[in-house]
Amino acid sequence: MLSDAGGRIGSAYGVYDEEAGVNIRGRFLIDPDGVIQAMETLAPPVGRNVPELIRQVKAFQHVRATGEVMPSGWQPGKPTLKPGPDLVGRVWKVWKPEMAF
Repeated sequence: MLSDAGGRIGSAYGVYDEEAGVNIRGRFLIDPDGVIQAMETLAPPVGRNVPELIRQVKAFQHVRATGEVMPSGWQPGKPTLKPGPDLVGRVWKVWKPEMAF
């Protein structure tokens, strides 16, 4: 998290509102290679979801460390998926939504 009083960073990421002179709420997860892995922008009246941010950071760290992928609704400590041709079109046979809860 950072402050961007002049709007330089916000302008680079497309979240600076020049007319109002402020950044709108933007969140970017950037990996160690400098690649944006996730981004979210919200209008000022709506706050961000910090637990979801933390969940996503943990998920991206796990993916980077293991090569496994996360199904929808994944939570730390829950099962992951191993990507491969045998998984294509079969995710719902391998992963059940209740696994996330």
